[in-house]
Amino acid sequence: MIQLYHISKKILLTLSTLSLGLALAAQNNVQGYVYEDTNNNGKRDRRESGIAEVAVTNGTAVVLTDNQGRYELPVGDDNIIFIIKPAGYMLKTNENNLPQFYYLHKPKGSPEAEFKGVSATGKLPKSLDFGLLPSEEKEEFTALIFGDPQPYSLEDMDYFARGVVSEVEGIENVLFGISLGDLVGDDLDLFKPYINTMQKIGIPWYNVMGNHDMNYDAEEDSLSDETFEAHFGPANYAFNYGKVHFIILDDILYPDPRDGEGYWGGFRKDQLDFVENDLKFVPEDHLIVMAWHIPLGEPEGDPYRDEDRERLFEILKDYPHTLSLSAHTHIQRQDFFGKEEGWQREKPHHEYNIGTTSGDWYSGKLDEEGVPVSTMRDGTPKGYAFIHFNGNEYDVNYKVAGEEKDYQIKIFAPKVVAKDQGTQAGIFANFFMGNKNDKVMYRIDEGEWKEMNYVGEEDPSYVAMVYEWDLADELMPGRRSSNPINSKHLWRGSIPTRLEAGEHTIEVKATDMYGKTFTAKSSYRLEQQN
Repeated sequence: MIQLYHISKKILLTLSTLSLGLALAAQNNVQGYVYEDTNNNGKRDRRESGIAEVAVTNGTAVVLTDNQGRYELPVGDDNIIFIIKPAGYMLKTNENNLPQFYYLHKPKGSPEAEFKGVSATGKLPKSLDFGLLPSEEKEEFTALIFGDPQPYSLEDMDYFARGVVSEVEGIENVLFGISLGDLVGDDLDLFKPYINTMQKIGIPWYNVMGNHDMNYDAEEDSLSDETFEAHFGPANYAFNYGKVHFIILDDILYPDPRDGEGYWGGFRKDQLDFVENDLKFVPEDHLIVMAWHIPLGEPEGDPYRDEDRERLFEILKDYPHTLSLSAHTHIQRQDFFGKEEGWQREKPHHEYNIGTTSGDWYSGKLDEEGVPVSTMRDGTPKGYAFIHFNGNEYDVNYKVAGEEKDYQIKIFAPKVVAKDQGTQAGIFANFFMGNKNDKVMYRIDEGEWKEMNYVGEEDPSYVAMVYEWDLADELMPGRRSSNPINSKHLWRGSIPTRLEAGEHTIEVKATDMYGKTFTAKSSYRLEQQN
């Protein structure tokens, strides 16, 4: 059932928002019902009851349905009207597992562009109704998260399908999935093959727009998502599961408002107005999970518009439980925003910048199946994440594609070291989900556990992988990996050499921010120098 929360406050906010919207000039109104589609036929039948207090939006204004399930909103000539799925109900999905919660209202269709957008939709129906299916929705559930599939060709799509999607086809006990943008790589004709590939997973799938999913010939930002909308619906939307409220946003400003060239991380005013209006109806003890493409920080070459981040943080100041998800960088890291960055609560805001399913853009050696290993520049193997929610709490597990789920640490150490001699070589542990506040320990031959030192360096295992291409006498199959960059989750320990000659075991133990502990083993050999 929908949780009632300060009903009187909600009614006032609904009336206020609606009155404001109706006062806008040169706009028509859309009206309709949100109802229980008990026979699942996609239309409101006479005996099907309306659902009260469901949020409906035109992309900016947000209103709640009345006790009959009725709503009314202002609309212009380019709006997507959609419902914000309440907890306790499920959305109908189409044959491709894409949730159906919106209506495209573009009477004249999208402007002409290289890639087709939305066809002309004509007049609004007299009653625009949205059906929901009652569902026993638990507060404990799991979501599957993909970063940057980003195929530039059908060959890349095949790598994606065989290297990642095949591993989660028919997955069970996962409620839904989200792809965090760059669904394709500039060629928007690949949206359909992407959809066909993702359909095999078999669960409802939500999509975020990335900078490689845009209409590059758009002359203003609001028109850069026309082809995305034609395939996936709104680029800015929200939905609820349990005690978690999800907000999906397009955070790419294109063309860059500073000079009209390229793009810039940030939001338009109407997008942040939507977030503010949406959150008026969300209880403050719920977890707010925001998903976008470009991280809130300042990744290489992609600064973020500070004023947009500041306003977002202002909107979120009353919510103690928050998480944001991003991709884009093709590395993995945990970012924390405190008061120095404008966050207005004592507990920092956590953003998880997830490793990508395309890894390092389908580069590197080919595995036994002929799929590029595509390890990322910080040494993180390609993969995806599971986020487990319990009420307003969460924890994240990163799953390396093609490996067992407990593969969380990559150890690098020399194969052989001179006995009884000092060495500048070290034992390195790349803890893929780690951050500098985590504790990583190591021991030799089941001896005393010692703490490893966090280092902001290149992962030597990745460095060795890359330069193997440059040292090869003949061309290697596949494509050379990108140059290494400093890792945000690398630790170092010294190598004991004053031990007996022979093989010595290395064991690493790491504890993540959720209290989960992971281990990995390797070895090195000591030999007497002649």
